[in-house]
Amino acid sequence: MDLIAELRRRNVFRVAGLYLVAAWLIVQVSSTVLPMFDAPSWVPRTVVIIIAIGFLPALLFSWLFELTPQGFKRDAEVPPEQSIGRQTARRMDRLIVGGLLAVIVLMLAERVWFAEHRTAAPTSAPAAAAPAHREAPQNSVAVLAFADLSQEQNQAYFSDGMAEEILNALARIKSLKVVGRSSSFQFRSKDVSAERIGSELGVAHILEGSVRKQGDLLRITAKLIEAASGLQQWSKAYDGKLADVFDLQESCARDIATELNAVLGRDDGKRLVEKVTDNPQAYALFVEAQTLVNARVGDSLPRAIAKLEEVTRLDPGFARAWSKQAVAYAVLAQYTVSDWRTNWRKSDEAAEHAIRIDPDDAEAYAALSYNQFSQRHYAEMVEPMRRALELGPDNAAVNYWATNELAAMGRTVDADARLDAMLAHDPANHLGLFYKSMMRWRQGDATTAIALGRRLQALGSPFGEFTLSFYSAKSGDCDTGAGYFAGSVGALGSAISPGELQTIYQGMCKGGASRAVAIRVLTKNAADQWAPAMWMQLGESQRALDTFEHGDTGLSDGYLNWMWQPEDWSRALRHSPGFQGFAKRIGMLDYWRRNAWPDLCKPAPASGADAFTCE
Repeated sequence: MDLIAELRRRNVFRVAGLYLVAAWLIVQVSSTVLPMFDAPSWVPRTVVIIIAIGFLPALLFSWLFELTPQGFKRDAEVPPEQSIGRQTARRMDRLIVGGLLAVIVLMLAERVWFAEHRTAAPTSAPAAAAPAHREAPQNSVAVLAFADLSQEQNQAYFSDGMAEEILNALARIKSLKVVGRSSSFQFRSKDVSAERIGSELGVAHILEGSVRKQGDLLRITAKLIEAASGLQQWSKAYDGKLADVFDLQESCARDIATELNAVLGRDDGKRLVEKVTDNPQAYALFVEAQTLVNARVGDSLPRAIAKLEEVTRLDPGFARAWSKQAVAYAVLAQYTVSDWRTNWRKSDEAAEHAIRIDPDDAEAYAALSYNQFSQRHYAEMVEPMRRALELGPDNAAVNYWATNELAAMGRTVDADARLDAMLAHDPANHLGLFYKSMMRWRQGDATTAIALGRRLQALGSPFGEFTLSFYSAKSGDCDTGAGYFAGSVGALGSAISPGELQTIYQGMCKGGASRAVAIRVLTKNAADQWAPAMWMQLGESQRALDTFEHGDTGLSDGYLNWMWQPEDWSRALRHSPGFQGFAKRIGMLDYWRRNAWPDLCKPAPASGADAFTCE
């Protein structure tokens, strides 16, 4: 008891209480304020460590020394009649009470703030855009595009690439639900609340971030936000050199998984982020090029190819750079004026190079399949696509091309099912939404098709106007439809002028004299890669078949998909005398026999070995 009494007399217990209250306040304030100034992640940890280390010395100091009017003196040197220990104790009691009140106020403020942000509803979103309310699973996260914090503001593509790489790493964790890139990145530069993002994407958490790259120095900052409340759950900065980028990404992905209580499930020792190259410069260029390939607007594909060719020069063993180059060449002629045959050769060479380095590269196999499709080798496209889907069942490019091939072969129901799986992972994927709208239109669900077309319009995609142009023609609104048609076809590779495209559409929509004018305009532009589909829509079935069969366009999907439409002009082509011979000569019949018949056609052996009938 003498020891306890002595500890009380020397105010050791009070010093301990005051120290702990002050420590709690310092830690709470620093954890909130420091991330606002982009402080390195080691700073708040250092604050906690220093406070912890200082606890015992503070207690020892209060045992050995006493505060007097003349300052601190050793306790043994202060006569009892001169001690002011009791007055010091009362002052310390008041400080402890004040500190505890501050703690209570901060805790109440946090709870009130939390409640307000949980219950507040966004008022800026239009009612029509409000998603259905549903409980998001706690293991779900959307990775938004990272901000470019470089001084020159010229690293946007690199910043996007960093976000995509971390997204891909998180997607490898089976216990996490990670929304696809297209859906997450649609909110770039938009003033949208975390609650609305979470509701639209069906996720409980949002990862925001920024990238600052200066020379070979790199900082990646990540913030995990609770979608329902908008409150920051966690924040950390990762600093290093560009050569350390894979380790920085790996650390970031694992820290996020830990915060989400995700089970990594990778006991085989594999990393979430593979070190795909030892050349930092090559990787930086690859990340930028990957973003450009995804964009597919303006000159983004030629710029991407130039970067990827430099990447493979710097590191010829970089498999992902070769496969991404194969993807870019495979679609280049759809978006720019270039030679299909040259592009096929370069795409195949790049894909085969990627597979020699990495036999498990899904995108390389998908590119080989799509090139076979574009060259009208329909039976030959099946095996490389089967392999691509086996290796990358969640890969967006693989699933899109697989859907494209099924839809073009008339397998609407199978394509629709694959789209459902694709959009469950990436609900705002432009290409997926476009094909979904087309499949619904084919199956007579005009309401859903138009709603998806409007949604694509809101997302800034020209694909939505394709679907809307079909609806405009059906409803007789030829002027509105002409604008939709010219905008969509023009954005997707047609060299025909916007005015002439509108004239052609008016002929499709109105018939009669307008159709005669449209035929003259299209005859003048007969070499355009969209001409076969336009001939079909003008009701010139045999001319449409001949133009596609004898032309050199690789735009198989931009023609074959039109053959399965519900409109009279599409049905007329399926019923035309030349259709059966056409299907056999270009390889569609062989594909159907080996795989599956289109939904609208079936074999008719009674009429001949190669005969079939179509609705």
